[in-house]
Amino acid sequence: MPQAPRRTAAITAVGAYLPEDRLTNADLEKMVDTNDEWIRSRTGIVERRILRDPNKATAFMATRAAQEALDKRGLSAEDVDVILVATITPDMVFPATACLVQNNLGASGAWGYDISAACSGFLYALSTATSMIESGQAQRILVIGGDTMSRIIDYTDRTTCVIFGDGAGAVLLEANEEGYGVHDSVSYVDGSGAESLCMEAGGSLRPATHATVEAGMHYARQDGRAVFKRAVVGMAEAAAEIMERNRLTADNVDWLVPHQANLRIIDATRKRMDLPAEKVMLNIERYGNTTAGTLPLCLWDWESKLRKGDNIVLAAFGGGFTWGATYLTWAYDGAPEAA
Repeated sequence: MPQAPRRTAAITAVGAYLPEDRLTNADLEKMVDTNDEWIRSRTGIVERRILRDPNKATAFMATRAAQEALDKRGLSAEDVDVILVATITPDMVFPATACLVQNNLGASGAWGYDISAACSGFLYALSTATSMIESGQAQRILVIGGDTMSRIIDYTDRTTCVIFGDGAGAVLLEANEEGYGVHDSVSYVDGSGAESLCMEAGGSLRPATHATVEAGMHYARQDGRAVFKRAVVGMAEAAAEIMERNRLTADNVDWLVPHQANLRIIDATRKRMDLPAEKVMLNIERYGNTTAGTLPLCLWDWESKLRKGDNIVLAAFGGGFTWGATYLTWAYDGAPEAA
């Protein structure tokens, strides 16, 4: 008997939402002891987006990004089986942001939940969704990465405030039997680095009190040097591992989609993969680090340049520590027209 085609999970549309307000390096020079040259040389960031409306947060951005992806594909929210939202800035501790997005979209037949893995969140969510589709549990899944980082940033702390921005990106993942889609993923965690990048309070260990608020424990904190050392190795090694496992070379990798945290970390990953600069997706200069949003925002920004059959490696490193890489083949040419 002929063998049935292998069922894979392919990205069939992407969407995004970016707030209109921009926070430039020049703006930050007036707020904290820093300057444009220092920020550019160490991170590559020129400006970042900020969601200033106090009545809107991550669920709003995630909904807008998801709706754009559905519109491009010509589908309604009722066609979606699962919604996975990668975020560390949920609207509330519970219910999950995915529940809010499901209601906002009117996706009456969908279920879902949030994945908290900091900057690696979208990558982990993509891997989880792939398993659901390959197993036959779902046909269509919205995988969303988004964070409203400005709500947990101390704008007197130059080690964090120059890095992060707000934004969300979404991909529609569908079952595919033509060989396109996600082929392989590697994922890692090392909890010994937890204190190097974290938000100390707001959980069950240190719930909000006057003391925790006054101590600034509800802001993201990081040991920049420790994080950089681990990230520059972890992201590069994960990307190299996914290439070796799948016999990929610099010649047959069309694109690297790296987490947009720091231009030096991205460059180290590119060099470890032996890729030319023109094969690397970058938008860090315009958006900064949107945490779980960076990878789908890159795909959205570069969608028009993508071609069916392109081999793509995504790589990320985040707080936890969490890191990993994914290899997939793109399933369509350019940006589909909105229906």
